[in-house]
Parts: sequence; structure tokens; C-alpha cells
Amino acid sequence: MKKPAVTQLEIHPIIKNRWSPRAFRKKKVEPAKLKRIFEAARWAPSSFNEQPWRFILGIKGDSSWDKLFECMVKFNQDWAGRAPLLLLALGKKTTSKGAPNKVYQYDVGQSMAYITFQAEAEGLVVHQMGGFSREKAGELFSVPEDYVPLTMMAIGYQDNPESLDRDFQEKEKAPRSRNPVGELLFSDTFGKEARLV
Repeated sequence: MKKPAVTQLEIHPIIKNRWSPRAFRKKKVEPAKLKRIFEAARWAPSSFNEQPWRFILGIKGDSSWDKLFECMVKFNQDWAGRAPLLLLALGKKTTSKGAPNKVYQYDVGQSMAYITFQAEAEGLVVHQMGGFSREKAGELFSVPEDYVPLTMMAIGYQDNPESLDRDFQEKEKAPRSRNPVGELLFSDTFGKEARLV
């Protein structure tokens, strides 16, 4: 199922076609595609090239997938249980010099965006999630104190929306929407629409 964004101007097809489905096929993701996804993440920009991102990958059938699934809230478990891959993104709170890294979350977010776009280019879909227990993830994976579990992601091949429970089918088929640029881009003072738009 395709749900291209209805944009005001033409944008790159990878961005236009990317969305967050919940219907995943049981098909395994090829190792070569996975390697390219994480190679893309490796090249995300970061402040002072600190690269504060780390990932824990679960492949359905292994203990990491089971532990990641256990960390999710029930709402996410109800649809993500079919995803062949689950991913936990963690961020390092300090720099290589031991100082607080004030932008580590921003940098991890950029690496997740790179994963998202490379996955789209590979014919895969992703769905990012904030609904999980960070404490449980920290415990189950023995995460060092300097790292923080930040977000999770399901990765795989898209399935038909009818493979989902009815409530999720409706969410899957709902139209996509975004705020207009005029509500996001300001000039001179916060809230004052930029002349560009």
C-alpha cells in the first residue's frame, strides 16, 4: 500500500513515499540490505563527530528480539510482533572528553533518519516507537550508565493492511497530514511567519 505525501512542492521520492506502516510481512530482511542500512547510519552527521549512537538489533527468533519485544508497551506489541527486525537506539550522554553532550539526542535522531531513508531506498518500511520501557531495556541489555535507550524501531517488508486487527487497519488507511510550512518557519520573532512562505 502506497501513501505518498500530498506536498505543496515536489520533494525527493524517498521522503515523499516514506510513512510508518504497522503491517509487516513475515519475510526476512536480507543481510546485505541490513548492512547498507547501518552503513548509512554510520555516516549521519554529529556534533564534533562524536557519533553518540549505538543500536541493539533483534532478529525475530533470537533472544535480542524477544527482549526488545518484552520492553514494548502492549499497544506496540499488538502490531510489531510480526516485524522481522526490532531495533533499539541508544545515545551516549557524554563526549569523548567526558563532558556532557548537550546534543546527543539530536545526533541519534539524525542517525535514525538516515536508517529510515536507507530502508525506504531498500524497499523496506520502518515504524519508530517511543512506547517502551527504557528502564527494562537498560536492565535486559546491561546498558552502561553513560548510555540512554531513546527510541525503538520495527523494520521489515510492508504487508497488506488487512493483515492487522480492525483498529490498526483504520490507522493504516488514514490519510497522512502535516502542518503547513507557515506554521513551522518563522522570521524576526517566534511565531512570525517567514516571508519565504
